[in-house]
Amino acid sequence: MRCPVALFAYRRPEHLRRVVESLKANPEASDTDLYIYCDGARGRKDRAEVAAVKAYATIITGFRSLTVITRNTNYGLSKSITEGVTELCNKYGRVAVVEDDVLVSRSFLFWINAALDKYESNERVISVGCYVFPTYQNAQQTFFLGVTDCWGWAVWKRSWDQYESDGAKLLNLLTQRHLNQRLDLDGSYPYTDMLRGQVNGDNDSWAVRWYATAVLSGGLTIYPGVSMTQNIGFDGSGVHCGTDQSYKVSLSDRPINIENIPVVESAEARAAWADFLKQISQTNSTNSPLLSKMWRWAKKRLTLGRSH
Repeated sequence: MRCPVALFAYRRPEHLRRVVESLKANPEASDTDLYIYCDGARGRKDRAEVAAVKAYATIITGFRSLTVITRNTNYGLSKSITEGVTELCNKYGRVAVVEDDVLVSRSFLFWINAALDKYESNERVISVGCYVFPTYQNAQQTFFLGVTDCWGWAVWKRSWDQYESDGAKLLNLLTQRHLNQRLDLDGSYPYTDMLRGQVNGDNDSWAVRWYATAVLSGGLTIYPGVSMTQNIGFDGSGVHCGTDQSYKVSLSDRPINIENIPVVESAEARAAWADFLKQISQTNSTNSPLLSKMWRWAKKRLTLGRSH
């Protein structure tokens, strides 16, 4: 049976429609169970758009089955994703995860299922990634990286069971094991400060906690050589994204064959990731006050030679 897909939506019906259409374009869609988690409105101003999302979700066709889970209250992205992923991992043992601003390629479901099958019993592989930065397209067919993905990804229950929701615990363990610099991708991006911000209540990022969990476990994510997903949320419509075209990529138009490569991190990919994020952090920090603040903290720590 194909891996089920969890699609998380909030208040963008047109974005959701585009994402669903991209999923339906996959040949495997008709054999795939689709679960749509529709979050509740934050207030009166969101109710109409939230209602439109829920109305559209109920009439979707083209999949083996459709299950729509509607929330009467606003869960927020972190609670929505962590509870939904846990629920489907417990039911199926694996799940693919997409949000309402992540378009997928026609090969997305093929890639997800092939990678999940191949590395199901290899505990070093913690997840399947799909988004590849534009500076690293066509590098090779597949590669491993010690960085998790949050723009279209998949996971097994065996690895998701490791997810640690306690940010303070993660931060302490990273510091004790001198892994802050590794979390920050060798100083290229202030993930440690993002995690510290989560602990302090400045953000509620599930993704940084999942990434920190992976770093502590030494887990690797398998990636395709060409991106399988594209984030279309950098148009000012989202709650957590501003306006930015830096992450725009061309999607793979063909299936990616998973080669028998050593399960070790690609030094070349890690260096390319670090270079790209460093450029993004420095040039785009003005678009996000929180990112600008985190980047100033990170640069100060790097200047002082501190690893945390």
